[in-house]
Amino acid sequence: MLDLKFLRTHREMVEAGIALKGMTVDLTLFYEVEERRLAVLHENEQLKARRNAASEDIATLKKSGQDASGPIAEMRTLGDRVRELDEQLRQLEEESFNLAAWFPNLPHPSVPPGRDAANNQVVRQVGEVPKFDFESKPHWELATNLGLLDFERATKIAGSGFLLFTGRGARLERALINFMLDLHTTKHGYTEMSPPHVVRRASLFGTGQLPKLEGDMYHIGEDDLFLNPTAEVPVTNIWRDEILEPGKLPIYATAYCASYRREAGAAGRDTRGMVRVHQFDKVELVKVVPPETSYDEHEKLARDVADVFEALELPYRVLLLCSGDMSFAAAKCYDFEAWSPGTQGWLECSSCSNFEDFQARRMGMRFRREAGAKTEFPHTLNASGVALPRTFAALLENHQTASGSVRIPAALRPYLGGLEELRPQE
Repeated sequence: MLDLKFLRTHREMVEAGIALKGMTVDLTLFYEVEERRLAVLHENEQLKARRNAASEDIATLKKSGQDASGPIAEMRTLGDRVRELDEQLRQLEEESFNLAAWFPNLPHPSVPPGRDAANNQVVRQVGEVPKFDFESKPHWELATNLGLLDFERATKIAGSGFLLFTGRGARLERALINFMLDLHTTKHGYTEMSPPHVVRRASLFGTGQLPKLEGDMYHIGEDDLFLNPTAEVPVTNIWRDEILEPGKLPIYATAYCASYRREAGAAGRDTRGMVRVHQFDKVELVKVVPPETSYDEHEKLARDVADVFEALELPYRVLLLCSGDMSFAAAKCYDFEAWSPGTQGWLECSSCSNFEDFQARRMGMRFRREAGAKTEFPHTLNASGVALPRTFAALLENHQTASGSVRIPAALRPYLGGLEELRPQE
């Protein structure tokens, strides 16, 4: 979340930044609460100083054998008022915190202003969009013909928006996950993690999904847990409420973790195939770094994501998101989109975000530069490295052949026993 002192002293900047994010919050009420809180705090500190002085007077009077009943009565009155103010202060602090929790992170100055995806900027496009000399098929037809997915039985098991990978399809999905984990751990220097698939409210608050996005998540009511909506949540929260001692930063972590989203309000959108589903596999990349390096680290993180698409020989493009299309917690974000011949459009497969100290403040994550130094908030970053199954769909569509088979990119073949092509089975 944003620093309360910063909110108080940079009101115009805060209002402008929130407006650029396209969000509406009750700033007026927050500043009214803060004004009352500061007034109560000032009165409370003054009364505590008077109470301390009265205590000293009582000690002096008693030591000299004089009557101390007047100062004692005054100290009792002051004590009663201080207790009242302490409770008022506690309530106002809670109210101020709860209001500030709804304030989004402010966009970095390099982020283009804009209301929605129409204002995003294409930074670069890599790879040639394929031009087939045959009638190409969408991924849902390819997956069915090749026996990779069973859409009907998946619906029977769990309802719409879920997938059942079968046979070589299940192996291909696993191969993609293992390939990405190996790439990020051996080439990019990340440490592999294997986090829980369920998360607590405190974890979701820490990374910024709560309180805003509760309706998009699967809630386990009896235990007050949530199915992980994105692997960013369990991985970043590994260091929640911790002080990272000197030498611990930077942290680079990667993890495979299935993710689950209700996607409330998305009914009827992209219902065919694998474009919009409620459960999806994902390899996540998380960085925790000193503030002064975070934007260099952001560019490196984007390069790590790009390596996945290039190794899979997929045409892709990188978008710099405008202020109004970024997430609640992001200060700057790149989206990576793979070309989909089946839909004749671009499919978002990764978001690469810098949150600055927004998440670290919410989760109480701090670090020290040297022994005994004052603690600071690090910057956190994350990206999908990358998300499936849209990447799975793009791979099928871009590498299809006239015979109905799908060519396997060279980088993926070792994970499939050297298989070079998925052919229709008799």
